[in-house]
Amino acid sequence: MTNLPKTADVIIIGGGVMGASAAYHLAKRGVKNILLLEKESHFGTGATGRCAGGVRYQFSTEINVTLSKHSLPMIERFKEELGQDPSYHQYGYLLVATNEQEVQEFKQNVAMQNRLGVQTELLSGDEVRRRLPLMRFDDALAGTFHRKDGTADPNSIVMGYVNAAQKMGVTALTGVEVIGITVSSGEVRSVRTNLGEVEARHILNAAGPWSGLIGTMAGVNIPITPLRRQMFTTNPLKEVSEDFPFVIDFAKSLYFHREGEGLLIGMSNQNEKPDFDQNVDEDFELVNLEAAIARMPLIERASRAAHWAGLYEVTPDAHPIYGETDVKGFTLCTGFSGHGFMHGPISGKLMSEFILDGKFSSVDVSMLDLKRFEEGRLIKEYNVV
Repeated sequence: MTNLPKTADVIIIGGGVMGASAAYHLAKRGVKNILLLEKESHFGTGATGRCAGGVRYQFSTEINVTLSKHSLPMIERFKEELGQDPSYHQYGYLLVATNEQEVQEFKQNVAMQNRLGVQTELLSGDEVRRRLPLMRFDDALAGTFHRKDGTADPNSIVMGYVNAAQKMGVTALTGVEVIGITVSSGEVRSVRTNLGEVEARHILNAAGPWSGLIGTMAGVNIPITPLRRQMFTTNPLKEVSEDFPFVIDFAKSLYFHREGEGLLIGMSNQNEKPDFDQNVDEDFELVNLEAAIARMPLIERASRAAHWAGLYEVTPDAHPIYGETDVKGFTLCTGFSGHGFMHGPISGKLMSEFILDGKFSSVDVSMLDLKRFEEGRLIKEYNVV
């Protein structure tokens, strides 16, 4: 284990995809004394490592589509740039509408995505049924499909960034928990950890669901709600084709995608209470299983391979928070409300721009600042599962 340094130019709290990408992109810009801290025993085992691995262009707001337009090509180039295969499988997302309100939303979303150069297709209910012969979608009214959506491996992307950052001199440590932040005269001075104190004039809070707790340490209120989301995988199912898309039953917040030779299945519990609990709720898993069998009768013959729960970090408008706070040197990259993994690559780059240049260059995310909540500038995202 590397000893904790006494000082750092930038301390990044959180070793998931945001923190790892930020460390890499800052180092690439020439910052020498970067400290990346992760409280777990391995990088990417917090919210990043417990996500479903989905990556998509299909969102209902222009800013999220634009973030995907920058971030997903970075995943496509990942192996070439960082030498690590991210296991990016482009078998498309197929979103299914089963009520008229969703149909109207889908039409608006597809028109906006097409205008931004994302070639999402609008499908009829019959086309949905034709594309999903293993599923029961008698009630499907419409669907949307984009062939370059799919899945990637969270661990590969996190470790690709961490390894490349370490080669450029970044100190990346696991098992280091932040327990306090010293602020003096409105500026950050140091981070206190379970292993000692490190002085720094710049701290990036990329702690995902725990970023609200980190904010409190610096006297900054961040409206982040941790919400449990859980999923399970099945044993191999030979009936499921290799090009089976990432299917989302929108009204039920129920989704299916290939995982190895089986399926990964998850569903949002609309009654979930804010908490840091990451244990599987067995009762709700049965609800999920029944809903999955109703949509795909084949699941009744499957056995469960694994199951786990992770945390979303949800903001009041389901959009992330980037940039400054009232405490000088304390910046944020958090609040991704369930789609942080896919936007992690570009978000780390954006934070390197903001920290070094004082502005976001690759994508203008200045409207996604912390102040929007008190100023009432919320941007609602419909496509959050």
